[in-house]
Amino acid sequence: MGKDNLSLRLELVSPHGLAYEDDVNMVIVPTATGQMGILPRHAPLVAELVIGKLLVQTKDEKWFTFAVSDGFVKVQFDKVIVLVDSVEEAGAIDAEQAQQAIDDAQKRLDMLHQGTVPEDDEVDPFREQLAISRAKNRLKIAKTA
Repeated sequence: MGKDNLSLRLELVSPHGLAYEDDVNMVIVPTATGQMGILPRHAPLVAELVIGKLLVQTKDEKWFTFAVSDGFVKVQFDKVIVLVDSVEEAGAIDAEQAQQAIDDAQKRLDMLHQGTVPEDDEVDPFREQLAISRAKNRLKIAKTA
């Protein structure tokens, strides 16, 4: 089998549905221990993903960049399934919206620390910190697009 015939089938999925699907040359995913490259004939694998940048090299050797949140990757039989809480292609990221998400989450954390959260509201510091981390990742990736 020649090099041209080798490919991976990539499915990039979030709770909103299938975000990307195609035959690709390579996928680079963000894991807790760093970036991991996946090529055709990769050994079977299941790994945890962290908030970061996911890169895809298409069959015509173009690169696509995605901002992804926590999730998992499964590799088996030249098929890569990426399941993440959120995914956004770098060129589609709205930097103003990402900055607003950071500002809103920080405001809610400040209210919690100052004891000024309205009685009918509830602030979860873990969720607010997660929102800030995701939005900062989106901003960083948008700048590279």
